[in-house]
Formats: sequence, C-alpha cells, structure tokens
Amino acid sequence: MIDVTGSLQIKNKIYQAVLSYKQDNKWKTKWVSTKIPAVKGNKKQAQAKLEEIRLQFQEEINSDNIEDEKILFIDYMKKWLKMIKASVEETTYNGYKGVVNGRLTDYFTGKNITLQDIKPKHIQEFYQYLLDEGLSGNTVKHYHANIRKALQYAMKTDIILSNPADKVDLPKIEEYKPKFYTSDEVKTLLNEVLGTKLEIPVMIDCFYGFRRSEVIGLKWSAVDFEKDTITINHTITQSNGKLIIRDKTKTKSSKRTLPLEPIVKSFLLELKEKQEKNKGLCGNSYNQDYLEYICVDDGGNIIRPDYVTETFLKLLKKKKLKIIRFHDLRHTCASILLKNGANMKEIQAWLGHSNYNTTANLYAHLDTSSVNDVGKVITNVFSTKKEAVTA
Repeated sequence: MIDVTGSLQIKNKIYQAVLSYKQDNKWKTKWVSTKIPAVKGNKKQAQAKLEEIRLQFQEEINSDNIEDEKILFIDYMKKWLKMIKASVEETTYNGYKGVVNGRLTDYFTGKNITLQDIKPKHIQEFYQYLLDEGLSGNTVKHYHANIRKALQYAMKTDIILSNPADKVDLPKIEEYKPKFYTSDEVKTLLNEVLGTKLEIPVMIDCFYGFRRSEVIGLKWSAVDFEKDTITINHTITQSNGKLIIRDKTKTKSSKRTLPLEPIVKSFLLELKEKQEKNKGLCGNSYNQDYLEYICVDDGGNIIRPDYVTETFLKLLKKKKLKIIRFHDLRHTCASILLKNGANMKEIQAWLGHSNYNTTANLYAHLDTSSVNDVGKVITNVFSTKKEAVTA
C-alpha cells in the first residue's frame, strides 16, 4: 500500500495541500488547493481539509495499485468496487457495494488473506458462513457472482494465475416458482385498492404485467389516445432511497408498444381528468416535478417504487388476501393470458422478455394455445373496470 503524507503551503494567498508519496521507487509530489484563504483563524480548517484531501488521494492512488503483492483479498474487493463504479448502473453498483461492505467485509477483516493467497477453500468456508447465517442458496449465488467477477478481473490482468471461485461448489439453488392470483382474486384485489394510492399501479399491472419500474415510470406521453397504444420506454427505480429516472428500459425487448384496450383507456382518461382537477385545487402546492407522470398521488408526488412494494404487502395482510409480491401481478397477468389461450411467444412479447426461454421456464406448466389478439383475452376476463371490481 502506498502511504501519502501531506503538509500545508500558501500559494496566491490560498492554503495548498502538498501531498508526497513514493511510487515505483520514486518520490512524487502533488499540489491540491484547499480553496481556503490563508488568513488568520483559517489554519485549523485548512488542516482538516488537508487530511480529507490526503485520505481521498491515498484511496485513489491505491485503487490504481491493485497489483501490490501484499494486498489483502478484502482490500482488493473494495478497490475493485471503486474501479467498476463508473462502468455499471447505479443500482448494480449499490448491489455490489452492499455485498462487499457487508458480510464479506465482516468475515474477511482480520483474516489477513492476501489476493494471491485466496484459495477455493477460503471462499467455500465463507459461503458456508452465509448459509449458517440463514441466507438462502440463491443469495449465496449473488455473493458468488460478485466475488467471481472481481477475481476474474484479477486473473485477466495477470495479478493471479487462475480464478479460485471457479473451483467452489455452490449450494443447491431453490427453484423459483412464481405465484399468481386467479381472475376472481384479481377482481377482489382491484376492489380493495379503489381510492388508494395503489389503485393506479395495481390496475395497470394486473392488465399489462409491467415491471414495477415500468409502471412507476409511465408518462402521459407514452399513451396515444388516438392510435390506442401504450409504450414502455421510460423507467423509475429506487436505490438507497434515491429515485433513479431513466429514458430507457431494462433490455431492448422491454421497450414495447401494446394496445390500449378500452378498459385501460377509460381508466386513464378518468385519471387524467382527476389529476387536472387536483392541479387546480392544490394550486402552487401541487408538485410540479412529476407533471409528465401517470403514477402520482393527489398532490402530484410520484408514487415511489418502495412505497408500492411495502404498502401492497400491508394491504394484503390487512384485507386477509393471499400473500404475493407486487411483482407477482406480472406473473398473474401472464398466467391468465396463458390459461385463456395466448401462446408462449405472444406472452414473451407482451411481457417484454428478452429470451423466449425465460417465458417458457416460468410458465411451461400451464396449458397454452394460440390466439390472434392477446389484448382481447385479458379484456374479456376483466370486461370493464367497474364490472371487475363489483363482480
């Protein structure tokens, strides 16, 4: 590890942080402005800023020095995390960060295992530790994916000769079996969410099977009331409490245009009129940041993804309905379509799956046959919004 020392110098009446370090057997110096005026009373503040600059630079320079033969495995994982930050989505990075800075750090800190000395048995023992902590085999698989990817980079750059994660036995992965509601259970659910903040996302998701990010990211511009279409091309996710708004979808095939069936068209027209009235009633207190969006509350605030997930579960428990995840409404839509005649290829396009096998693996246990108009199938099941919630 490269140690960086620092001192204060004055240049142009501003305190400068002068950083010194030895790299490749040569002493080097770097000047960084603290932007603090060199006047009486500011030196203590400048010293604190110097230490902040020194520590930050020391982290940066060591993140570029991962080939150090003595680097600990856990230190390498943290440096790898910094290196990939700019090349992955924010949500992906936060997932990696949670893995590295959580149980991985807790377990390997103090073990003094270097990157070059990490063996399959060390990783295997860590996975057993995770299982003993009560984590599922699926969760251990996520840890493995992160560790393997980081070590793959070390192997690619000739820091290590082989990837020890490739020689580890993974725990049995639990087969995922999607849950879903029957059409009668959907009607009951729609009745229970009427008038709540969940009405909009639940209503749309039951019909189209959108991903949560797709539902929350729906804009009014995505709805063409003349051509009767609705297009998915915008998403909103949430990571560490922060909304992440993107003008793109999960995959290329996720960007799709579907028919705006009468039941949804009627619902959205009523909703649009209601939101216009709310703008007038609320005046300046109406949130102007999300005027383009469909999934907003009476005050114009976006209905946040985490709110949907958490409140949906609470509502099911309160109303004593069958417990499913909000995402399972996507499976519900697919299962109803399949049971009413839509084939796998049509469901793949409707849900925006990038791979036919994804659709087939999830729903192969249901009987299917071909239909020409997928939208009409589910429209016939729910008929109209009013009939759906009063039947």
